[in-house]
Amino acid sequence: MKAVVLFSGGLDSCLVAKIISSQGIEAIALYFKTPFVSGKLYRDPKTGVPQSTEINILKRRAHQSGAELKVFSTGNDYIELIRSPRYGYGTNLNPCIDCKIYFYRCAFEIMKEEDAQFLVTGEVLGQRPMTQSKPILIMMERRAEVEKLVLRPLSAKLLPRTIPEEKGWVRDDMLYDIQGRGRRRQMELAKEFNITDYSSPAGGCLLTDPSFCNRLKDLFDHNITEMNDIHLLKLGRHFRLSENVKLIVGRNQSENRVIGELVEPGDILLEVVGYGSPLCLLRGIGAEAFLKVSAQICKRYSDARNVAKAKIRYWKVDELPTRYFTITKNIPEPELKEKMII
Repeated sequence: MKAVVLFSGGLDSCLVAKIISSQGIEAIALYFKTPFVSGKLYRDPKTGVPQSTEINILKRRAHQSGAELKVFSTGNDYIELIRSPRYGYGTNLNPCIDCKIYFYRCAFEIMKEEDAQFLVTGEVLGQRPMTQSKPILIMMERRAEVEKLVLRPLSAKLLPRTIPEEKGWVRDDMLYDIQGRGRRRQMELAKEFNITDYSSPAGGCLLTDPSFCNRLKDLFDHNITEMNDIHLLKLGRHFRLSENVKLIVGRNQSENRVIGELVEPGDILLEVVGYGSPLCLLRGIGAEAFLKVSAQICKRYSDARNVAKAKIRYWKVDELPTRYFTITKNIPEPELKEKMII
């Protein structure tokens, strides 16, 4: 017997993976990798694709729950869902109902590929008002065409019986009646199952973060949906210089490094010579026309902000030579704020 567990690495998903694996059922911990999860990024040296350091952590958490981690990378269809959700957004750009339906559908396809029999989630009745009421849970199953196949062990005794329960695939004494936003009973279960490694209940979905959503909305307004551009939203300060051109300014050495790893052909990089400086990435059609203002912004956020004259070097990725600007005037603060995407 196999089950696919929708796995986030949080307390609830770790618990249900353990509950299932403890019954002798092979648990496949399915993690959906999206560009909207906070975490450190690096560019994979083999594929050139931005990766998250969180995957190794998730493998460890799945292992402690007796499950094997499987990663599903979302694609452009998922970005389009975020851009135009059928059931609308929550407080920011979080289309939680549409996301859950999408994840159910994808998990169902994985279930068939793995010759598994049912799906498992850590959803708790009443824990999240937008997606975890009984009518919404039932509706999402129906829309995803997975009716009665989704077992929610933490709240199963409060929900309609599923096929795994009806057929006796799972033990009734290992199903629970937890509801609401409190975590006391889950914490007690974690001690019982010796689960000590899990992420905080706050989660890490950037679609609930107002600042990130302002940046994402700017991309959508300019019809940009490339994964690389979305990953860059997690880094630095962002400036909209024209309809087609953006500037990203690193805030520290760590961000400078990651920005340098996410550059693509045609991008222009800038930095101040001889001072502590952000790495600035200028991207878009006609970016060369905005070199001077980009150099001014680069100086503004460097250690040379208060000096009379600063030398800024700039170069196009994969091209030579390196060129230089001498900047003597700072960009006016009102103009700076007008261009910044908060």
